[in-house]
Amino acid sequence: MRVSKAHAYGNDFLYVPFEDLGRADIDLSSLARRMCARQTGIGADGLILFRETPTGASMRLLNADGSPSEVSGNGVRGLGALLAHRRQLEPGRPGHPLTIHTEAGAKVLTLVGLEAGRRFTFEAEMGAPERLRPIRLVVGGDTVEGGALMVGNPQCVVLGPLDELRLSRIGPALQRHPEFPEGVNVELAEVVAPDRVRILIWERGVGPTLSSGTGSCASAIVAAAYGGACRHVDVEAPGGTQRVEWRDGGVRLTGWAEVVFEGRWIA
Repeated sequence: MRVSKAHAYGNDFLYVPFEDLGRADIDLSSLARRMCARQTGIGADGLILFRETPTGASMRLLNADGSPSEVSGNGVRGLGALLAHRRQLEPGRPGHPLTIHTEAGAKVLTLVGLEAGRRFTFEAEMGAPERLRPIRLVVGGDTVEGGALMVGNPQCVVLGPLDELRLSRIGPALQRHPEFPEGVNVELAEVVAPDRVRILIWERGVGPTLSSGTGSCASAIVAAAYGGACRHVDVEAPGGTQRVEWRDGGVRLTGWAEVVFEGRWIA
């Protein structure tokens, strides 16, 4: 089957057209685990199955462990980069934005930058946050405070200093917490200035990741709601910085994604 790879700030995904699956009864969870394995597969944080449309694409996401996920902000932009690369899109040219249909609704991407012919910067309309609430939970003897919400997928943002060891403890523990029966993406978020937030990420079904688009959105929202940050902030993850603007009509995420390769999976 054909396979492409793209990443956004080190958060990497594999892309396979639905029509290449070959049969309807294929075990998609097993396929995702095999393809995403870092040593024995291609290696990625997730597998995205997609079908192109005249105005964009529809997609389905599976995490590296084979579990399903509603959406990924970086994964959506990676698919946008793949489409823009194939269609030779350029910023400023007449045309319509790309619309990516996900299990968390449609995400609209506007191409605003292009570097080296393969790194595409998009403004992505990610929709309005839902079920935003403050949290104070006890997890494995550790009290965490911050906020929880849906940004297409479930997010738990813990406010305070960044600590990788703490993240490695509470990230897995929160997956089993009754507050999050379907698991949750976890961020530690530190407000270092009103317009800048630093984060570390534990992705549901993946583990630590260098970046997360929805995690950046969630961290910005919780930082603004409960941490004293502005509603328009730069969110700095280990892989790089994305711009999040929390507007009355929803959340806009700006960042790049680039295509790494296109080839064939033969395993």
